Amino acid sequence: MKKSKGYRTGTRNLLKKHVRERGLPPLSRILRTYEPGEKVSIIIDPSIHKGQPHKRFHGRVGTILERRGKAYVVSVKIGNSSKILISRPEHLRPI
Repeated sequence: MKKSKGYRTGTRNLLKKHVRERGLPPLSRILRTYEPGEKVSIIIDPSIHKGQPHKRFHGRVGTILERRGKAYVVSVKIGNSSKILISRPEHLRPI
């Protein structure tokens, strides 16, 4: 059988929460607003599937460009190139 190549392939340890962090995040993390130009750390919350960035951006630092609906547009620099992400605030943390 062919190996699955899904969006969350190979994330068993990457997206695992510690025992005391399990469950839904606090409301303050969801309701936080970010301003354009603010630096954020991309930490994927595995308990919320909507608005998740790709696993390759987990742990990276990005800059908020704008707000788009409930989500934010984040610019992340990887090597010499710059990538644009659309991610919800549950997966972003201020620096």
